[in-house]
Amino acid sequence: MKTMRIGVLALQGDVEEHLAMLKKCGATAARNVGRGGSTEEVEAVRVKHVKDVEAVDALIIPGGESTTIAKLMWASGIAEEVKKRAGEGMPVWGTCAGLVLLAKKGDEQVKKTGQKLLELMDFEVGRNAFGRQKESFEAELDVGGIKKFPAVFIRAPAIAKVWGDCKVLARFDGKIVAAEQGNFLATAFHPELSEDARVHEYFLGKIGRQEKKR
Repeated sequence: MKTMRIGVLALQGDVEEHLAMLKKCGATAARNVGRGGSTEEVEAVRVKHVKDVEAVDALIIPGGESTTIAKLMWASGIAEEVKKRAGEGMPVWGTCAGLVLLAKKGDEQVKKTGQKLLELMDFEVGRNAFGRQKESFEAELDVGGIKKFPAVFIRAPAIAKVWGDCKVLARFDGKIVAAEQGNFLATAFHPELSEDARVHEYFLGKIGRQEKKR
């Protein structure tokens, strides 16, 4: 049985929640083996150093404080290694703050803070698009082929516009809140804070799809 090593960037933010959800996905995959389903195990690991990035098959950049996460990524050398591995086809998923970091362009708030972006996806991001933290909420969304997903928004960003090969996966209140481009996935909401593992499972599927292309 093959093992997929999924890294969660563990510098700041919703790290434990993503690890728990990945373990849930792993348990589901294990149960499905005897039913003719997945033959791959899921190993969830924390990514804190450059060498950790080198050892994973995919990476999740969690929600948190995007400016802080960015500073720590560049100070540690992780940002450069993520960009390198991403260019080689490693799947990368950014949730909330992680979505901000994946953007090619930022709005005035991003520019004002001087925040660095990984510039991996063809979209422009707007920070705090749904208001401050006290205005957090949950809404049911159709995310690509995933129906009625319970999306949790906390001081969420939104995608202002996409171009190139970037594909819109979901909108809420007229704003783009999920997008996909090649081996990259971005969600403005927090799938790790729900009880629903379907978006995590969708991301895991990108690993197999990338391997088939090689």
